[in-house]
Amino acid sequence: MDLKELISEALSLSSDSISYFVGRELSRLYSEKVIIEAAFYSFDLVSYAKAELCSIVGEAAVFNKSRIDWAPSGKSFIEEPENGCFNVLWQGRLLNVLFLTWTAEGCRDRHHWIIADDRKTAEDFLRAVCDWSTEVRGEILVFDGGYWSKDQELFETIKSASFDNLILPPELKREIQDDFANFFASREMYERHHIPWKRGILLIGPPGNGKTHTVKALINQTKQPCLYVKSFKSCWGTDHDRIRAVFERARKTTPSIIVLEDLDSLIDDENRAFFLNELDGFAANTGVVVLATTNHPEKLDPAILDRPSRFDRKYYFNLPAPPERLAYLGSWNLSLEPKLRLSELSLPKVVEATDGFSFAYLKELFLSSMMQWMAEKGRGAMDVVMMNRAAVLREQMISADSKKRKKRDGKKKARKASACRS
Repeated sequence: MDLKELISEALSLSSDSISYFVGRELSRLYSEKVIIEAAFYSFDLVSYAKAELCSIVGEAAVFNKSRIDWAPSGKSFIEEPENGCFNVLWQGRLLNVLFLTWTAEGCRDRHHWIIADDRKTAEDFLRAVCDWSTEVRGEILVFDGGYWSKDQELFETIKSASFDNLILPPELKREIQDDFANFFASREMYERHHIPWKRGILLIGPPGNGKTHTVKALINQTKQPCLYVKSFKSCWGTDHDRIRAVFERARKTTPSIIVLEDLDSLIDDENRAFFLNELDGFAANTGVVVLATTNHPEKLDPAILDRPSRFDRKYYFNLPAPPERLAYLGSWNLSLEPKLRLSELSLPKVVEATDGFSFAYLKELFLSSMMQWMAEKGRGAMDVVMMNRAAVLREQMISADSKKRKKRDGKKKARKASACRS
């Protein structure tokens, strides 16, 4: 059996049999070589070769199938091998790398086999590619479902975020910036006084009030490596494996920031205890800042929310008060063409009419008002259009709040009825 036949036959087998079959047949084909198998998505051989750290050539006798991911206009497509064999020249040594991809339990599962003259060469090559692939070099390292990837688009939005274009109460903005700046500048002082040099920060408040912008501005300002967690869920392994992987990666990259947006959706009854162990258990977490946000603090277990050693600082992002609403509306107003702007006299009236609005609702107010103005072909004054839209949005807010209350009351009644029956 040659490589071409091996790949074809392997992909016709059940997912449980492929790995064993490939390993067995490779050992026959390369009886004088050492073969190691792995399934790390951090093994980005194509990018490693593009960085001129090795040379790769597809095996001519094999059909080498690659997967192309879409890229925005003006950017290179992202290509990664799915099925095929490559000849690799690395540091003067020749290796072969076989890639196979199949579906197991509904998930795309990609394995690779490294074939080398000796085990040390194979392991050194695997480690070199994975280390380089996961090194943060002006990108954001994103963890999603057990895999690390780099998100250049997210990094671009972070580079454009600053506290200059973030409207918050001045004392809150200053306190958050000082907190992070002092922490990263004070390692020596922490160690001199035998205080663990680690930090847990929790941003709390309803959605649309600047928490995400604050996270991005902090990462941009501190210039520290950032590990952004999207999900601990996956169809393989356990949440414990993935939580451990995140904290281990952070400890290797210190100082670093772990970002856990919407913490209440990431942590549940099954993984909470393990998360807490990683947060403040036996490992030191020296130089690690855990920066988390939540829209629903009531969903967080008291062991997370109330124990100071875990999240030692909590910052509350409340609905914008009149000064913040005025600053936000004024900033938006100045960015518009003159004929779309509010008059100086009507601006305070809109501020008053938007009591209880989040920044997200204020943005929606401007956008929907502009669309309404254009639909009316500019016949109405923006002052009138915006006041009318503010009233419409308020009705929507009241309706949404009423539905939420009914849903909560329904759940309470159901729990009460269940308790009575038991």
